[in-house]
Amino acid sequence: MYQINSHRANWILLGLLVLSGFTHIWNAVEFPAIFFDEGVYMRRAMHVLAGLGPQESFFYDHPYFGQMFLASVLGLIGFPGSLHVSTSPNSISMLYLVPRVIMGILAIVDTFLIYKIAENRYGKKVALISSMLFAVMPITWLVREILLDSILLPFLLLSILLALNSKNSNHKSLMVLLSGVCMGLAIFTKIPAFAMMPLIIGIVYFNEKKPKLVGLWLVPVILIPFLWPLQSIETGQFDLWTKDVLGQTERHSYGLPYISYLFFQMDPILFILGIGGIAFCIYRKDYFILMWFIPFIIFLLAIGYSQYFYWIPVLPVFCISASILIVQSLGRIKRVNLRKSFPIVVVLGIGVFGLGGTLLLITTNMSSSEFQAASFVLQHVKDNDNKTTILASPVYSWIFNYVFHKQNVFIDYSLALFEPITTEKIVLIADQHYVMVDMSRGKQLQQLYNDSKTIATFAGNTQGYNISLYPYTSLKVNYEENPIKIKEK
Repeated sequence: MYQINSHRANWILLGLLVLSGFTHIWNAVEFPAIFFDEGVYMRRAMHVLAGLGPQESFFYDHPYFGQMFLASVLGLIGFPGSLHVSTSPNSISMLYLVPRVIMGILAIVDTFLIYKIAENRYGKKVALISSMLFAVMPITWLVREILLDSILLPFLLLSILLALNSKNSNHKSLMVLLSGVCMGLAIFTKIPAFAMMPLIIGIVYFNEKKPKLVGLWLVPVILIPFLWPLQSIETGQFDLWTKDVLGQTERHSYGLPYISYLFFQMDPILFILGIGGIAFCIYRKDYFILMWFIPFIIFLLAIGYSQYFYWIPVLPVFCISASILIVQSLGRIKRVNLRKSFPIVVVLGIGVFGLGGTLLLITTNMSSSEFQAASFVLQHVKDNDNKTTILASPVYSWIFNYVFHKQNVFIDYSLALFEPITTEKIVLIADQHYVMVDMSRGKQLQQLYNDSKTIATFAGNTQGYNISLYPYTSLKVNYEENPIKIKEK
């Protein structure tokens, strides 16, 4: 197969990093639509920025590093004050554009780290193809969203890379310790990252076969996440912490088969190549790939609850294993006249095809209706209006509360089930999450919806009706059937 020298590989990598920046930052605020959980994590980051600490209310669902990291970066750029936001939809959209650009920058870092990890283990060919797949394949739009999984991924990858590089380092202990710190921060962002511990423990141990290095690595991995339960003990809420952590594992969803189907729907090429590559690595007894993928899959099967974005921590292993399969398959070509040109055509063909699917996505406007709805409420509920309660999902509530300082804003409309509403009027943003999820949680929410009159409706752009992910698959998002309604009671 075509040989790549270091100088040429560096230039190709630079091009791939630029391409990754384009695919993960272009049109960042319009695609995808603002997801419910993004509002939750932005609200918690704003809570930290306001000097109120990392723990919001009395719910312990995730550790603190995600909101602390996001708040620190936003604070460095003077967010949100530096934006001078008005109540217009375009101005409000900037409040999501900035953090999504931060996620895009993290994705560029991910692309580079994937290259370095694959280069260390499998050489430049696999490294370049791996980073290309992460840069262009449609499924990687997941890391555009402001999610804990997007934040923890670069720390997880850096932990793996530091552990790999410690083998030939003159400062082995320092490298191992830093790897442990990065892994500790990944777990302190979201607990499921612990499923990657067997992979890095194996790397550290088999590099030198010194149990002391494994022990050194484990110190920060244990101590950093321990700050989370320690805080609950200090505040006398350890029983709540235990209840909420166990509650997270007891939630139910369609599980691993369903999110696997979603992965296949969104990116059949990478899914098939990745699974094929993993099967090939199982056959070859490649423990690096196996220990990255299998423990995480076992974890997903064990907890029963999963979401489509849970794939984020293993997207790199899909890219790397797919690249191994491609390189090994193309390396078996024996005909001299095909050996040089055909592999390049195949790799570029996959890249162009993936980029084409990604372009269909990232040029789509799926969020304008959300910003129009927020703008309408801000203009409808005047400043210093203490007679109106605003009920909205976290997508909007942090904007009303922390940016425009509106009064009587519930952080989540579901709190209407537990907290009395004492104002004369109520303004409700009834989005898809409210209609499809929250209304079934209690009669109060259903009655509130039925007893209120619709004063405005936002149905989104026509581009948002049917989002084609590939020429032969699609993910339908019909805003006409599920418009955002502003209701008033």
